[in-house]
Amino acid sequence: MADSGPAISRRSDRDAPPPLSRRERQIMDVVYRMGRAAASDVHDALPDAPTYTTVRGLLRILVAKGQLVHVEDGKRYLYMPATPRPDAGVSHLKHVVRTFFAGSAADAMATLLGSGSGQISDDDLARLEDLVARTRRSRRKRSR
Repeated sequence: MADSGPAISRRSDRDAPPPLSRRERQIMDVVYRMGRAAASDVHDALPDAPTYTTVRGLLRILVAKGQLVHVEDGKRYLYMPATPRPDAGVSHLKHVVRTFFAGSAADAMATLLGSGSGQISDDDLARLEDLVARTRRSRRKRSR
């Protein structure tokens, strides 16, 4: 049997969020913004919305991926995020830092600060400085 080339190593990240399509991300944005939404609400809020049936199918997929939960409300389902937005943001951000910045939060922050994609206000810089100072103090206390 001939060698088929180098083995591809696949890293399994148990805490990595499931990949979402562009449309799935749009639906998540709508549901997070509304807090809870029926399929018709999501359909109405989507830009260049696909068919209503497609939206219902995408909602079912998001439930299967663990991104949404639903409750019955009469004859319809109301969909809600399975994870509070801040918690989901932390999970996704950790995944991005691991994937694109080799786990370096400093490299990720340097990219954000140096990207020129938007001005960082003096208030935001002061907040970041305060977070860095608190982290340093906390580490000093733990190392004693």
